[in-house]
Amino acid sequence: MCGIIGYVGKNKNALHVLIAGLKALEYRGYDSAGIAFVNDNNIEIIKSEGKIKNLESKIDKNYNSNIGIGHTRWATHGCPETINSHPHRVGNVTIVHNGIIENYEQLKNELEKEGYKFISETDTEVACALIDFFYKETKNKLSALKKASSKMKGSFAFGIIFDDDLDNIYAMRKDSPLIIAVGDKENFIASDVPAILEYTNKYILLDKNEYAVINDNEIKIYDDNFNILNKEILTYGGTKEVAMKNGYEHFMLKEINDEPKVILDTYMQFVQSNLKDILSNMPDLSKYDKFDIVACGSAYHAGLVGKNLIEEYANVPVNVELASEYRYKKNFNNNKTLTILISQSGETADTLAALRKAKEKNIDTLGIINVVGSSIAREADKVIYIKAGAEISVATTKAYQAQVLILALIAINKGVVDCSISLEDAINYLNELEEIPKKIENLISNIEEYKMVAQTIYKKEHLFFLGRGIDYALSMEGSLKLKEISYIHSEAYAAGELKHGTISLIEEGTSVIAIVTDEKIDEKTVSNIKEVKARGADVTLITTEKLYKKYENSNFYDRKIIIPMSNVLFQELLTIVPLQLIAYETAKLRGESIDQPRNLAKSVTVE
Repeated sequence: MCGIIGYVGKNKNALHVLIAGLKALEYRGYDSAGIAFVNDNNIEIIKSEGKIKNLESKIDKNYNSNIGIGHTRWATHGCPETINSHPHRVGNVTIVHNGIIENYEQLKNELEKEGYKFISETDTEVACALIDFFYKETKNKLSALKKASSKMKGSFAFGIIFDDDLDNIYAMRKDSPLIIAVGDKENFIASDVPAILEYTNKYILLDKNEYAVINDNEIKIYDDNFNILNKEILTYGGTKEVAMKNGYEHFMLKEINDEPKVILDTYMQFVQSNLKDILSNMPDLSKYDKFDIVACGSAYHAGLVGKNLIEEYANVPVNVELASEYRYKKNFNNNKTLTILISQSGETADTLAALRKAKEKNIDTLGIINVVGSSIAREADKVIYIKAGAEISVATTKAYQAQVLILALIAINKGVVDCSISLEDAINYLNELEEIPKKIENLISNIEEYKMVAQTIYKKEHLFFLGRGIDYALSMEGSLKLKEISYIHSEAYAAGELKHGTISLIEEGTSVIAIVTDEKIDEKTVSNIKEVKARGADVTLITTEKLYKKYENSNFYDRKIIIPMSNVLFQELLTIVPLQLIAYETAKLRGESIDQPRNLAKSVTVE
C-alpha cells in the first residue's frame, strides 16, 4: 500500500530523486512521508505528516547526497503522526518498509528484554531493531537480514541502509512487491515502476525471500542461501506520460475517458484477423464445471457481474468470494473447479493468499491482472492480462471495465465450448462488442446530465442504490465509487430486499439511484422503486432506451439517465459509466481529494 523509493548514484542529488519518486507514488495512498539520506557521512532523517509538499518544506535545499531511501506511509500500526512515519532508525540500521509484521508485539517484548527501547507504535521500528540485533550478533549484514526474515511473520519489503556501509542500499522482500531499477552509474529500488520512469525503464523483479545489495555501479541479488542470482532485466513498455493527466483535472476523469481505448485494447489482444480469434486465443476452459471468483473491492463487484454472465450464457455455476473470507473458510472444489483471481495490481495481499490456498489444494488458478510480472500473474497457472495501462486514481474505473469485459469473454468462450450458445450467436455478440467503445464515448460526453444528478445529492449524507440481478452488482460498484471519493454514506440493496427492514430509513427527500436494465425483471424492480417513491424518496432512474420507452409516462422517478442498448453481455460496460461520473462530479462539488481519497491506497498489500 505504501510507497518505497531508494537511490544510489553519482549523477544526481538523491534528495531530488527521492522526492520525485515519492510524488510518482502518491496514487498508492498515504498519510505521511519521509526520507533518509547520507550527509557528511551521517544519516539524516526528515519526516512529515500529510502531503509530500509538507516534507519538501522541511528539506534544506543545500543538502546534496548520493544515496537515500524514502517512503510514503499508509497507517496500519499507530496513528498518522511524524513519530510513526518512516524511515525508522534503531542502532546501526535505518529502514523503510511496506507490509505488516503480524508478530511484532511478541518480537517487541523479546527485544525490550535485550535492552531496546521504542519510541513509535509501529511494527516497522520493531523490524528495524530486530535487524540491528542480529547484525550485532552475526557481524554479517546478509545473515542478519536472513535471521530477521525468519523471525518475522507477515509481509514485507524493506529498503535498508547500514551506518557502516554508506555506499550501499540493501533490500529484501516477502510478499510485498519491490523492484530494482537499473540506470547508468546509478540504481534504484522502488515499490512500483512509476517511481523510476523519469530515469529508466529497466528493472528487475525482486522475488520472495531474495536479498539485494545495490550501489552506483553494481546490483547483486542473492537467494535464501546467499547464492548470487542472474536475474532477468525487464523493460517497461509504457511511458512516463501514461502517469500524467494529459489536460484533465483529475486522473480519475482521464481514466474514465481512457475506457473506450481500454475496451478496444483488451479484446484486440486476442484478435489476429477477425473477432472469431477471441474464442481460440483465450485459455482453454473446457475441463471446468465450476468457477470460484475471488477478489476484493471493485474487482469483487466485477466478479459479481461475471457470475451473472457466466451462469446465464455458459450454464456453469459460479461462486464469488471476498478474498479475505475465501482464505479462511472451507471451500468445496475439486479438479474441475477453476479459481479465478481478479486484481488490478496483481499484488493484493488477500487475493494473493487466496491464490496460494487454492494451489495448496491443487486447484487450477487463473489470474485476471493488469500488471505484467506481478506476484499473482507469476504464480497463477493461467493469466489473462487486461490492457488498462497505468491506473493512477485510487478509485478504479478503466481497470474495472476491463475486468468485466474479460469475464464477459469468458462467458462467451465457455458457452461455445459447452454448446450453451452457438458459434453463430457468439460471433454476433462479438460483433456488438465493436460498437461498445463508441457508445462509451457518447455516454461520457453527456456530462451535464451527471452534473445535474450530482447537484441533487452532493449535500446529502446518506444515499441508496437499488437494482436486481446484474443491476444489483452494478449498484454495489456505483455505491462504492460514491463513498470512496465523496465520503457520502451510500448503500446498495437488492431492490426486492429493501422492504425487509431497510425501507424504514426512507423518508422525505432520501436520495435513491435506481438501475433498471434487465428486461426479465424490470417490472419487479419498478415496483420496488414505486415503494420508495411513495415514501418521499428523490429518485434518479438509470435505464436503457428500450425500457425508458416503456416507462416514459410514469411518475416513479424525478430524473432519468438513458443508456444505449447493447447485448446483456456488454450492457454493464455502458451502465457503469454514468455511475462513475456521478461519483466524480459529486466529489468535485464537495471539494474532496478525488484521486487520493482519505484512508485509501491503490495497491492493498496488507491483509
